Amino acid sequence: MLRHAKSDWNTNTSDHDRPLNPRGRSAAAAVGIALARSGEIPDLALTSSALRARSTLEIAAQAGSWPTEISADPSLYGTSAAGALAAVAAAEGDVQRLMVVGHQPTWGTLITTLTGASVVVKTATVVAIDLSATSWRKAPEARGSISYMLQPRLFTDGSWNLEPI
Repeated sequence: MLRHAKSDWNTNTSDHDRPLNPRGRSAAAAVGIALARSGEIPDLALTSSALRARSTLEIAAQAGSWPTEISADPSLYGTSAAGALAAVAAAEGDVQRLMVVGHQPTWGTLITTLTGASVVVKTATVVAIDLSATSWRKAPEARGSISYMLQPRLFTDGSWNLEPI
């Protein structure tokens, strides 16, 4: 799971069409590069249709040179944990690593639902969960454990080379 990066609240747009701010764009790139360098590139990424979520994913994928299939799913905007799991359950094909990009508080609730853990999911944070399901279709009933959690501040302190891969 990836929460969208910091958005710009100083625009005259709807919540759905709010863009990322400069800090958000930098954080999205850092996360994309970190995932690529860690060998954790998703095979498929489903994103909320909100501009800030789509932009976060697009920037991360471009910065990390991901060959990831990306699909915007309007149902992920304003959804519940159950709704997010329904979107995941619809994933088809040979997808080993699936990423969903969306919003709080849903992502925190989803983590609790799947793992029992209580996690604060800050902007542009990635939380990887190893699920017990044998297929994505079974995701709504699956449980799992947190494999790792990456916050962009770990990679944006100036000591990382954030040049695209």
